[in-house]
Amino acid sequence: MAQPLIRPAAPQNPPAATGQAAVRVRNFIRRFGAVTVLDGLDIEIRRGEFVALLGRSGSGKTTLLRTLAGLDPVDGQDVAAPPARAVVFQDARLLPWKKVWRNVALGLSGSDVRARAEAALREVGLDHRADAWPSTLSGGEAQRASLARALVREPGLLLLDEPFAAVDALTRLRMHELVLSLWRRHAPTVLMVTHDVDEAIALADRVLVLDNGRIAAEERIELDRPRAIDSQFQAIRTRLLGQLGVQARAPAPDPTPHEGALLAFPTGEIVA
Repeated sequence: MAQPLIRPAAPQNPPAATGQAAVRVRNFIRRFGAVTVLDGLDIEIRRGEFVALLGRSGSGKTTLLRTLAGLDPVDGQDVAAPPARAVVFQDARLLPWKKVWRNVALGLSGSDVRARAEAALREVGLDHRADAWPSTLSGGEAQRASLARALVREPGLLLLDEPFAAVDALTRLRMHELVLSLWRRHAPTVLMVTHDVDEAIALADRVLVLDNGRIAAEERIELDRPRAIDSQFQAIRTRLLGQLGVQARAPAPDPTPHEGALLAFPTGEIVA
């Protein structure tokens, strides 16, 4: 029988971000041929902070994430990030010829590799699938395995590249809850790239908008978690959509009161 997703064992309060910067990017430039994608970019993220990055398609979000992940060279520019980093992509990228626990343990060494992999799978509610083949997993299960593979390395910086875009709306909500639970427990610095404004507001301490190669706007989200779609949420949403050049639309009529209802389904996705 499938086990339920884990529920937060820690208090609802998030880990306290320290004043010390975990990520620092100064006047960063990235060009591809004649095209300048990032142009004098400045970003600082505090240790333990959860930051969401919004922007139109092609604005350089994934380019920045790949740079911070160490996947692209920095060419001697001023970029600082924790040495222990892990990335969760939109595609779970599990190796189909390795069982789930071996995917999680990929690159690990030592006599306790399987135990560590199973402990990480237990945290994401997937230990009962440790010996399964990736092809038998649902989309949500595959993303949970990808999260386990990232967290088993105890990263100082967790990078999320639209990790929930390929799953259905209900699974996405469950993944939101899971990510927040894991963030509270492990307290990594998190940078999440997303196209969904509501997702960014629901999860992050701070939302950045990338435009023309630079940070064009910043919103600090000082709403209690779990976050409700109330007037404050809607005001933040309207400002962020405005920064992205999108006019906020009124929510569809709902037979139940919307004011104060918990965030249910994302409605602020940017369509480029």
